[in-house]
Amino acid sequence: MDLVSLAEWSRYVVGLALFGYLASWLAFNSEMGIRTRIQRERTALEVQEAEPALVGDAEPDRAGVSTTGDGDDSRQLLGDLGERAESRHRLGNAAFIVATAILAVGVVMRGVGVSRTPWSNMHEFSITAALVMSIVYIAVSRTNSARATARVVGPWVAVIAFVTLGLAVTFVYVPPGPLVPSLQSYWLVIHVGLAVTAFGLFAVAAVTNTLQIIAERAERRGSTGKGGFVSSLPRSSLLDRLAYRLTAVAFPIWTAGPLILGAVWAEVSWGRYWNWDPKEVWALITWLVYAAYLHAHATAGWKGSKASVVALIGFATALFSYFGVNIFFTSEHSYGGL
Repeated sequence: MDLVSLAEWSRYVVGLALFGYLASWLAFNSEMGIRTRIQRERTALEVQEAEPALVGDAEPDRAGVSTTGDGDDSRQLLGDLGERAESRHRLGNAAFIVATAILAVGVVMRGVGVSRTPWSNMHEFSITAALVMSIVYIAVSRTNSARATARVVGPWVAVIAFVTLGLAVTFVYVPPGPLVPSLQSYWLVIHVGLAVTAFGLFAVAAVTNTLQIIAERAERRGSTGKGGFVSSLPRSSLLDRLAYRLTAVAFPIWTAGPLILGAVWAEVSWGRYWNWDPKEVWALITWLVYAAYLHAHATAGWKGSKASVVALIGFATALFSYFGVNIFFTSEHSYGGL
């Protein structure tokens, strides 16, 4: 198999990873459904155990059968459901890790096949960003302080990876080929490599910010213990803390990659550090919005949904820089493959 064929086959390997992420998403959602049922059963058991305190000692029912055994049956059911939920979570995590490993093979195949780093066009950027996002989730899920919080992030990271890879192997697929002259530089490795790393971190943070808003609103309404999806969410403060930490890691990477080193590369290639190119402008807008988020969160006490909304605006600008500029603008960065 020659190198070009290797790069072409990477598309099918990435497509195989799609099924792994789909399996992971299904397993995670099954776990969430079981945990929702656990919440309902636990609430019913609490009501049942509170009744003797209201009406006196347990009494036989109208058929003459004592109801004191119902609580034991409910506790046994809760235990069985808890084990089943943990089994689904382990299955989801295993499928996620396998999908990530398959995706990593596909990314490496693409890079080896084209004899360069695999992030010079929309297709390559997408598959590499999905890989970074997956690795970030796996790392967070292995961290003791964030393991419980990461549990609810997993299904959404899996579905975002699935959608991203689906677009990468279809609508934004670019056949392997040589680089355009402006990209034939070692700056491609550094500048775009840092950008894709920051984007993957921002994506996981955006999922966490969204869940934080949902959790905080549920806490305000007092509906966190009434079953449904919100009952599976951890405290909004924990989600807020995780999103902030992810963004705090991604922000200096974005600063160094798209902005500082991007300006250096622009001066080398075009003779100017700043050209008011649409990609440059939107990268700066993204930086400003995330800077406002971090500043407000750290100094102005904007912890919670207000800060999360600002962070989501920042991620929307990063998405536009990623997709929109290549689609809607003609610029010196119009080599994304669309």
